[in-house]
Amino acid sequence: MKTLHKHENLTYLALWGILFIAPLLSMYIGVMSGDIDSFRWDELFHVWQQFASFLVLFLLHNFLLAPLLINKQRHSLYIGSVILLIFLFALYQCTTHPGHNGPRPGPHGHRPPLEMAEHHRPPHLADDAPPPREFMPHGDKEHRDGPTVHRDPFMFDWHDVFSIITLILMLGMNLAVKLYFKNRHDQQQMAQLEHQNLERQLEYLRYQINPHFFMNTLNNIHALVDIDSEQAKSTILELSKMMRFVLYEGNKQRVPLNSELSFLRNYITLMSLRYTDKVTISVQLPEAVSKGEVPPLLFVTFVENAFKHGISYQQQSFIEIRATLSDDDMLHFFCRNSKQQEKDAGKPGGVGLRNIRQRLDLIYGKRYSLDINDGVADYTVELKIPVK
Repeated sequence: MKTLHKHENLTYLALWGILFIAPLLSMYIGVMSGDIDSFRWDELFHVWQQFASFLVLFLLHNFLLAPLLINKQRHSLYIGSVILLIFLFALYQCTTHPGHNGPRPGPHGHRPPLEMAEHHRPPHLADDAPPPREFMPHGDKEHRDGPTVHRDPFMFDWHDVFSIITLILMLGMNLAVKLYFKNRHDQQQMAQLEHQNLERQLEYLRYQINPHFFMNTLNNIHALVDIDSEQAKSTILELSKMMRFVLYEGNKQRVPLNSELSFLRNYITLMSLRYTDKVTISVQLPEAVSKGEVPPLLFVTFVENAFKHGISYQQQSFIEIRATLSDDDMLHFFCRNSKQQEKDAGKPGGVGLRNIRQRLDLIYGKRYSLDINDGVADYTVELKIPVK
């Protein structure tokens, strides 16, 4: 917010700086080109004085009136205040610029000289009669400017209309710039809120995945205790390593792909200890991957479901797990398992798969593909994600 406010003020400073420098630059170019003999500082200060009056009105609108509309949404008060400001400015304009009934000045702002006055003396005047007042030379201090006639108040001329139009355009420009920066501020706030919401959703999903994973793993170790107690002890040590990964890496946004694959490999090894030769488990995971990052605990949900729904102690069953890394830094994960109809009949999909879809949507948007094929005899998952 502070950065945008600073940029807005710098924008105004640059625009007004250009406006005040433009007359000085124009006069300098005129002097250098010979169109003007020398700097006319009185004219320059007169222009700057007019600009200063607009600057005061701009500051009044920028810091007092515009916030009524943009920050407080008080439309009626803002519109009424702007109309009143324009009316007061118009009243000031039409009452402070007197008119003149004298002849039109020459090209350099001077009245016609005496010779011209004598040359154009009306024929009905005697030779010794003084020239008309409008042709009196500038040296006659008493009559040189002719009679000054103040125009009737509340009468507009082209100069007043031009000034009012300029004021309206200036206020509109000020409002447009403030709305532009307000829109940018709102977009930044929305992006920040979306990011915070994303963090909360991902944190919620991680808290759901971790207990789900440990519950299945502990159930498998419990069954292994009855089969081989010594192997169960070593398995508990392996589980402690996996828990360390979950505790210290699971809360991160991304982990190295090699670490995630190592965790998955250890999990498959741990789960395979309790099954007989009737279960065929095929694992093909790349070794020593040196690049790429993925969200933690991304693949274990698919593998958990494969062990849970694809294994039978009475029938031949299989689990096939593969992962390959393509040249375009896309990871292709494949998991296929047999289906045990009597075990899976009538059961709804697990919470783990719903969570994994939500995580993928939040993290990758449309940059991933997840195809799940629930066939008659097997269940297949194919996932493609970028790992840059």
